[in-house]
Amino acid sequence: MADGIKIEIFKQKNADELTRAFADPTSKLETGSAAAVTAALSAALFARAASLTQREQTGHERVNYIVRNAEILRNYMVHLIDEDVNSRGPLRRAMKEGKALEIEAAREPAVAICGEIINMMAQALGLMKELCPLCPKDALHYVGEAAELAMAAIRSARLFIVNLSDKSTDETYRFVVRRENEITLNACIVLENEILAAVEAGI
Repeated sequence: MADGIKIEIFKQKNADELTRAFADPTSKLETGSAAAVTAALSAALFARAASLTQREQTGHERVNYIVRNAEILRNYMVHLIDEDVNSRGPLRRAMKEGKALEIEAAREPAVAICGEIINMMAQALGLMKELCPLCPKDALHYVGEAAELAMAAIRSARLFIVNLSDKSTDETYRFVVRRENEITLNACIVLENEILAAVEAGI
């Protein structure tokens, strides 16, 4: 507590506290934080599969690389839980003051974390696909589960971005945001299908 201002660190809350905060319409938590939690769970299962693969692929440089990056991704997604709250501060203030120009200017930064989650989880799907042929049979299901959770994070983050951009007065901006995210989603769906096909064939 500083100068009477209470600073909440949402990533430190337990599951019950966090889900209660998500359910509360007055909470500062939004879809970006929920997507970050989901992405962190995806990365955790991915890291688990990668670590199990590493046990059987001792000294395999690419597997070691994937293990390191899966853990970095998990940590990063946990960090983004609170960063999403911070990213929407200017928009909250602009909406409270009702200033149209400030609202318009704050709209894009307010979805920055959602965009980052989509970008990073799309890259994670590429690494998951790469891990599939190296992964031991008993750990493959974790890769499939990680891919499913990654897609949940991507889909939910995309919906939030599109919804917020749809309130913009700039028609070109609305079109570009929707189209760019549609292209990214479709590319991720292709990766997900390839991962799931490999998992289903291997388990």
